[in-house]
Amino acid sequence: MPPSEYESFIESKLSRFNRAGFAPINVNKGLFDFQLALTKWAIRMGRCALFADTGLGKTRMQLAWADAVLKKHGGGCLILAPLAVAEQTVEEGRALDIAISHVRESRQIEGICITNYERAHKFCTSGLTAVVLDESSIIKHHDSRSFGRLTESFRETPHRLCATATPAPNDWTELGTHAEFLGVCSRAEMLSEFFIHDAAKTQDWRLKGHAQQAFWEWVSSWAAVVRSPTDIGFDGSKYELPELRVHQHTIDGQDKPLDGFLFALEASTLSERRTARRQTVDERVSECASIVNSNKKPWVVWCELNTESDMLTKAIDGAIEVKGAMSVDEKESALDAFRHKEARVIVTKPSIAGFGLNWQHCANMAFVGVTDSYESYYQAVRRCWRFGQTKDVNVHVFASKLEGAVVANLKRKESAAKEMASKVATFTKESVRKNITGAIVTANTYETDKAEGKRWTLYRGDCVEIVKQIPDRSIGYSIFSPPFASLYTYSNSSRDMGNSKTRDQFLDHFGFLIDELARVMEPGRDVSFHCMLLPTSKVMDGVIGLHDFRGELIRSFQARGFIYHSEVVIWKDPVIAMQRTKALGLLHKTVRNNSSMARQGIPDYLVTMRAPGDPVNRVTHDDYPVDKWQKIASPIWTDITPNDTLQHRSAREHNDERHICPLQLEVIRRGVELWTNPGDIVLSPFAGIGSEGVVSRELGRDFIGIELKKSYFDQAAMNLKNADAQSDLFESAS
Repeated sequence: MPPSEYESFIESKLSRFNRAGFAPINVNKGLFDFQLALTKWAIRMGRCALFADTGLGKTRMQLAWADAVLKKHGGGCLILAPLAVAEQTVEEGRALDIAISHVRESRQIEGICITNYERAHKFCTSGLTAVVLDESSIIKHHDSRSFGRLTESFRETPHRLCATATPAPNDWTELGTHAEFLGVCSRAEMLSEFFIHDAAKTQDWRLKGHAQQAFWEWVSSWAAVVRSPTDIGFDGSKYELPELRVHQHTIDGQDKPLDGFLFALEASTLSERRTARRQTVDERVSECASIVNSNKKPWVVWCELNTESDMLTKAIDGAIEVKGAMSVDEKESALDAFRHKEARVIVTKPSIAGFGLNWQHCANMAFVGVTDSYESYYQAVRRCWRFGQTKDVNVHVFASKLEGAVVANLKRKESAAKEMASKVATFTKESVRKNITGAIVTANTYETDKAEGKRWTLYRGDCVEIVKQIPDRSIGYSIFSPPFASLYTYSNSSRDMGNSKTRDQFLDHFGFLIDELARVMEPGRDVSFHCMLLPTSKVMDGVIGLHDFRGELIRSFQARGFIYHSEVVIWKDPVIAMQRTKALGLLHKTVRNNSSMARQGIPDYLVTMRAPGDPVNRVTHDDYPVDKWQKIASPIWTDITPNDTLQHRSAREHNDERHICPLQLEVIRRGVELWTNPGDIVLSPFAGIGSEGVVSRELGRDFIGIELKKSYFDQAAMNLKNADAQSDLFESAS
């Protein structure tokens, strides 16, 4: 039986990245088994990222990928690589019998060509068949303008491959820039779908609890995250590296008190560490030089300050220097000299030579000043400590007392990085393995349940599917608070209307429910929904302002025949809203500094739509006092107590990003009293914790509720059963 329109919509709702490649044939034979599997996967994908740890052979895989793409489609492929990596890649190509041209100046790209990122602007990218970004994590360091130019240059290139080491597990910027370059989605779209920021720290994004599995599955749909061949089912024993030994040399120099301090105290901030570093340059350089000069072995000496670089080059016998002021050609020449063993010692910064270079001939390195970036430190170490290294690698770290326990700090960061990487592997390993071997990843289980009591029935499941089972023209009134598009806030189910990528997708989903409501409502009877205007943000929407969610819902009902009947504004305290959300428009400092951005608070609304037709069962009230009616008829309700709700905190799951916000009982009470007769059936398709049901029972109405989320369903069933028990107690007492 073919799927229904609704089933097809649910299936496609959270659809993932579509492949743009082709079936691989005649892939280069010079690859290891796991490299061949990854390369074939990348060929099938067409646009993807290889997040493979250092030493796993990304260069070979990207060359075999480019070779296969051009054999299939012809044309040109441009590889962008870090400084001095180009010639190294050309040599790797010779080993695979793949011809590569190292290009430095503007020319037509034919076959496989490679150049440095610094020269990318010199080449016309129109008409390219493929592009490779080697050590692509570099792109996250581009400013927004240069990254935009890079993305725009290759937007029409059909085959795109990014290759870099496994990303830092909590570096969302790196994943976002890769997704945007590959055409998967923009960084803002990624943040909107999977991330949330706390109001007090609007720049600190964290992965939503319910999105963790879905996020890494999404990443695995366009990227292979591989730390070892064993991650994808291959033998990884060849990739067990020699021992890495880290030695700290603490300088006992005449440490001076930092500015503002009487005594020489250990630095606690980045600025203080830099100051302490400058105070001990002479001592650190002298100690490092004495160790490097004590033998004739190759050394890499990393530094952070220009002064350190100059002094180290002078103090170490036969050292060559690579620094930022040099031309690209001068840097390449010096780096090639070290790689080809024409120079014994090289002095440079991780920001210059910390990516992509293979220096397995060297097993000794020194850090005369360590960066605070663990990624930079890790990448610098991996220039020597990588596949092909036959000796134990010694890393010497030179720091003053005031800089603190540098090695201990590095080990702490290393431990944290390994822990996070392990979590990533837990989420991605199975998905990556299945994607690479061609298996289908399935998800989205759907479970149902049912609870019943006196004059109420509660269903657990998809409200659209369950309302389909309700007889035509049987519901006297419906009241509810719909969700809005906010992915993975309360669940990870595609049946959750809130799990919509865009507002349009939410409205499409909500439209299926309105269609069913139009069928089950009695003619001329009412549907009330509780909503608010939604604030927009610079990151998500491009502007700070308001989105007319209320109006969209009204228009959606009208498009399906409902009549816009009435609405009431429910006042909310702007001071409380300001304290909770830290919204820019509500802050008093905004009034003082930029008052054009100040705004009023956002109220709630209870909007009521009327089903078309004349009512068969009119709602009549013989005992509705005029003073009560005058109060309810007011267009603004200022007397609704925000915490007049059922107990709901126990329904919150660990991964929920927000507490559920139950509709206030008095709001429900006013709607049910005004627009129903005793004995009518009240429907809530978003029952939450059962508030509408409890009030309906209290007022002598029957209730049907539907809730998708298990923890809310369980809480709602408990609340309704408690209402039954209280009713029994009251009846027995009377």
